Amino acid sequence: MTFPGTPDWPDAAVFSEAAIAPEVRAFNAQILERLTRAPDIWKYPLPDVRKARAAGRGSFPPSPPDPYAEIHTVAGPDSEIALRVLYPRSRPARGAYLHFHGGGWVMGTPAENDKRLRRLAENTGLVTVSVDYRLAPEHPYPAAPDDCEAAALWLTSSMGHDMPRDFLAIGGESAGAHLATVTLLRLRDRHGMTPFQAANLVAGCYDLGGTPSVRNWGPDKLILSTRDMLKFVENYLQHGEDTRDPDISPLYANLSGLPSALFSCGTRDLLIDDTMFMAQRWRAAGNGIELGIHPGGCHVFQGFDTPQAEESLAQMDSFLNRAIEQTSR
Repeated sequence: MTFPGTPDWPDAAVFSEAAIAPEVRAFNAQILERLTRAPDIWKYPLPDVRKARAAGRGSFPPSPPDPYAEIHTVAGPDSEIALRVLYPRSRPARGAYLHFHGGGWVMGTPAENDKRLRRLAENTGLVTVSVDYRLAPEHPYPAAPDDCEAAALWLTSSMGHDMPRDFLAIGGESAGAHLATVTLLRLRDRHGMTPFQAANLVAGCYDLGGTPSVRNWGPDKLILSTRDMLKFVENYLQHGEDTRDPDISPLYANLSGLPSALFSCGTRDLLIDDTMFMAQRWRAAGNGIELGIHPGGCHVFQGFDTPQAEESLAQMDSFLNRAIEQTSR
């Protein structure tokens, strides 16, 4: 089902240079200049890159840790998995939002998203549960999706927790949107479950073989370059996996029976084709979609304090609130 207010499919004008606001163009130029001058992360050990990112020296500004965050642990396939949980403080909880962070499957932590997840919790009443899944190359595929699947099974059951489950949403950014989609497919295909009522998918990578926009982007470091994507996949897939396996590239999956989804992406994001291709296949499979396509937005521009980011985050809040209200009728 499609939620009321779902926008029409965008026309070509949305993707034109003329559609990019001057302030967005100037902001992108600042990012490109800063990251072009920054050291090449692939010359350093990934543990060092992760530490620098966590300290706020990565592509995105640091997010102050939420003082009310709780850490829950659940049994994983090989070790315990930490979950970073934020309960709404200004309103009663109305459900839960299972979140997977970005970082190309090789970096990132749940804590880096505290500011945005706190906002989401207060604006929607959803308890946010962010998964600290294992990272490549130390833990290549299928470690990350295995952890995400285990966390989803824990949340959707009554295994030693009191998380509200009247409404369940799932989502993430970049690699996190990929993992959210893979998790939905695993729950459906391996467990006969479709427990989530909405998916919030931000700038996801859905074809690890590389869509045209990824392959044609080139060296410009507007958060990510083509080389960055190739290196991410190289670290994640280490055993000659088929990139058209739906568990690796969900763009090739049977997408029937999945929840309504909001697909958000900027037109200056090298993953824009992934978003557009997946949204079209999602809709063709009979699932509801909403699109948030933002002229000139760079990769996960929602991580910056800009008017464009505020517009996108407000759409996510609205999408989830409408999904909650429709489910409760």
